[in-house]
Amino acid sequence: MSASLTIDHEVAIVRMDDGKANVINLAMIEALHWTLDEAEAKAKAIVLAGREGRFSGGFDLLALTGSGQEAAVQLLVQGGQLLVRLYGSPLPVVAACTGHAIAMGVFLLHACDTRFGAAGPYKIGANETTNGMVLPTFAIELSRDRLNPSHMTKALIQAFIYDPEGAVAAGYIDHVVPLDQVETQAFEHARHLAQLPGHAYHGNKLAIRGATLERIKASLASHRL
Repeated sequence: MSASLTIDHEVAIVRMDDGKANVINLAMIEALHWTLDEAEAKAKAIVLAGREGRFSGGFDLLALTGSGQEAAVQLLVQGGQLLVRLYGSPLPVVAACTGHAIAMGVFLLHACDTRFGAAGPYKIGANETTNGMVLPTFAIELSRDRLNPSHMTKALIQAFIYDPEGAVAAGYIDHVVPLDQVETQAFEHARHLAQLPGHAYHGNKLAIRGATLERIKASLASHRL
C-alpha cells in the first residue's frame, strides 16, 4: 500500500511511501482515505509524513495528462476532495515534510494545520505554470488562505521553487528543523494539539476555513476546476 498508518500516544502517523516520488494518483488517494478513516476513529491528532527526501512530487503526471480528459478530471476531483477532508479534518493535522514537495505536494502542506519541514537541499513549490497548467480552484483557494500574500504572484503565477527556509517566508511551511528531527518534532507538536478540546478545535477550524471549504466543494461538484 502506498500509505500506511501507525498510532502512538493517540497520534496517528500517516506515511506516504510509494518507494519513489510519492505521486498522488488514485491508489495513493484511496490509501490516504483509508488511513484517515482509521485515524479519525482511533486517534486525537494526525501527522502526515513522506519518505526520506520526498514528501510528495505532486499529481501523477502520466495519470493526469496521458489517460484522457475524463481520467484527468476524476483525478483532480478526487485530489481536491482529499484536500477538503484534510483541511476540514475534525483532528489537528501536522505535516512532517521530509523532503521535496512539488505541486500537489505543497497543496497537501496547505491542508495541514502546522507544517514542519526538513532542512536541506529540498525543493518546495507549485510548478504548474512551468508545466503549462492552469491551477485548479482548490489550489488557488488554499493558497489564498495559507500563502504569504506578498508571495502569491511569485509562488503561483511565476512558479518559483523555494528552499525550505524560503518556503517558511512564503507560507508553505512553518518550521525548518534537521531532517532527523522533523518527524519527532511534528509528532510532539501533534501530541500537544491532541490535548486541546476537540470540539472547540474543530469548531474554530470550520469557523475560519468554512467559506474556503465551501468554495472548493462547489467547484468540485460542478467540475469547474
